[in-house]
Amino acid sequence: MPKSRYNILFLACTINVFCFTLLRAVLYIRSWGVMDHSLSNALRVFGLGFLYDVIFSLYFSIFFAIFLLALPNKAYNSRIFKGLCHLSFFVFLYALYFTQIAEWLFWDEFSTRFNFIAVDYLVYGTEVTHNIYESYPVAYLLAGLLAAALITHYAARNRLTDLLRLQESFRKRLFITSSILLASLASFYFVGQSPRDSFVNNYARELASNGPYQLVGAFRNNTLDYETFYVRGDDTQLSGLSKRSVSKNPEEGDLFDISRRIQPGAKERQLNVILISIESLSAEFLTRFGNREGITPFMDGLQKESLFFTQHFATGTRTDRGLEAITLSIPPTPGRSLVKRPDNEHIYNLGFEFKNRGYDVAFLYGGRGYFDNMNAFFSGNGYRIIDQTDLKSNEVTFKNAWGVSDEDLYRKALREADAAYGRGSRFFYHVMTTSNHRPFTYPEGKIDIPSGTGRSGAVKYTDYALQEFIASAKKRKWFDDTVFIVVADHCAGSAGEVGLPVRKYHIPLFIYSPKNIGPGEIAKTSSQIDIAPTLLALLGFSYESHFWGNNILSEDFAERALIGNYQKLGLYKDEKLVILSPRKKIDVMEKPLMQNQIANGTTADPLSLEAMAYYQGADFILKHRMNRWEYARRSDPVVARASH
Repeated sequence: MPKSRYNILFLACTINVFCFTLLRAVLYIRSWGVMDHSLSNALRVFGLGFLYDVIFSLYFSIFFAIFLLALPNKAYNSRIFKGLCHLSFFVFLYALYFTQIAEWLFWDEFSTRFNFIAVDYLVYGTEVTHNIYESYPVAYLLAGLLAAALITHYAARNRLTDLLRLQESFRKRLFITSSILLASLASFYFVGQSPRDSFVNNYARELASNGPYQLVGAFRNNTLDYETFYVRGDDTQLSGLSKRSVSKNPEEGDLFDISRRIQPGAKERQLNVILISIESLSAEFLTRFGNREGITPFMDGLQKESLFFTQHFATGTRTDRGLEAITLSIPPTPGRSLVKRPDNEHIYNLGFEFKNRGYDVAFLYGGRGYFDNMNAFFSGNGYRIIDQTDLKSNEVTFKNAWGVSDEDLYRKALREADAAYGRGSRFFYHVMTTSNHRPFTYPEGKIDIPSGTGRSGAVKYTDYALQEFIASAKKRKWFDDTVFIVVADHCAGSAGEVGLPVRKYHIPLFIYSPKNIGPGEIAKTSSQIDIAPTLLALLGFSYESHFWGNNILSEDFAERALIGNYQKLGLYKDEKLVILSPRKKIDVMEKPLMQNQIANGTTADPLSLEAMAYYQGADFILKHRMNRWEYARRSDPVVARASH
């Protein structure tokens, strides 16, 4: 190879590509059981992965290539620059090895490359840093990385020293830098996500990617314009389908105006409500769905005393997406959830209907509510906020990176309920727990699984804390007039062989009020967006609804579930899954709970049109602000008075 100062960059990029390829090979072996083992598939995975590794290395080189162009030979050969170059090369090695470990740990938890979750982890560094320190032997890992970087630098020191003695003309430097810039521009414009998206198997698609490349892509694409990226249909036709989905006359109202008057058959009962969103409570943890560890003994019994929904599905894979669906009853639109978007205040929501009736409406979170923008979202939509910072020191018996223990949070909720009852006020409280989350630590001595040993212990502690909460609530005077709702925000894991693995969205839903609601098992396929209208129907509320969900208990309830993952938007109905994806793709899966066969779909398919009606309609409503308080005020005098 011709001698050039740019060989320093070439050396760094070679190490880059080698490390990324080695990591890909390790993850490939780890994912052996869920992938196609054919030679052709392996060549595609590693070939495309190599391409992304090279492209990332090109992007990585741009700044240094320009710097090497501008640096005169005299400065380049100086002792100061030599020292800085050796130091910078060592820092590069350490950062590279750190990234490799971070990718490994991220894959261990999510089975994907860096994505939106990684972006959030960078934004909310305090919780994430504490979580990592509590979950992994960080000191040993950092020491190992330091040793690896030192060894690699020692092996490359002579090569670096030789390269730092070279003299190179400006014309030659300009040619090399221009070539790097042109190659980078060509990669930017001609190589996007489409090559990796050609894989049907989700694990293969992720393995064929480059982690840092995907991280940058997640920063760039944290919102996706529906009109630009997704297949669109005729607004009038899809508006009619949207209205039919909520039992409204398609001829009534404006485009996608799903507002309608809900007139219950029963007398209104202004009962208290405590809605508990439990962190990462997959249905598969319950004995009812095949678990044999016995880690949910209380919930296994609670289902027999509750309305228990056996075919209930989360809309997404993150807490903020679950909160969005439960609170706003809206399909999961592409990109980040409404909880974290700007201009997310004064949206028609579940708490608003209770506030209209004079309830004390509050959101209680075991962690710090600035995480995922929860405090801003709920306060901007009419909720009183209580989070970890509102608990006094004597109210906290245990806390970890993500917040206080579930017991501490539940005791705070009990005190708030007692205070509201003492004032003669009804209350609606949305409680969001944190204990069932890595590092899986909780107070010792509560259950027979030691703290910090894994997910099973965290689930069992979650179950224990819920049991203690219900037992304490039963001693309160307000218990007989209270409805308890227990539901997961999302499943513990979302990775699967396909982009939207339906079983990874299956969550339990309990509605418990022994004096007011009889027990029963409901096997209808339903979604988190149906919780709000189902609850209000049980209470007999009459209201002007702007919810996309429907009352699950209604005889004419049309079974279906809406699921998504930032980019892919799914409709699961009649054992068939339609997936809408960027680049205006439609995919169809038959019996997705049993097989992973994906076929191309078309807009002629009635189920595809129905999916488009949900998602194009939700996008239309958000852009035209049709679910804001001011829109509701035009048609509902009760809402108008409350808004005023």
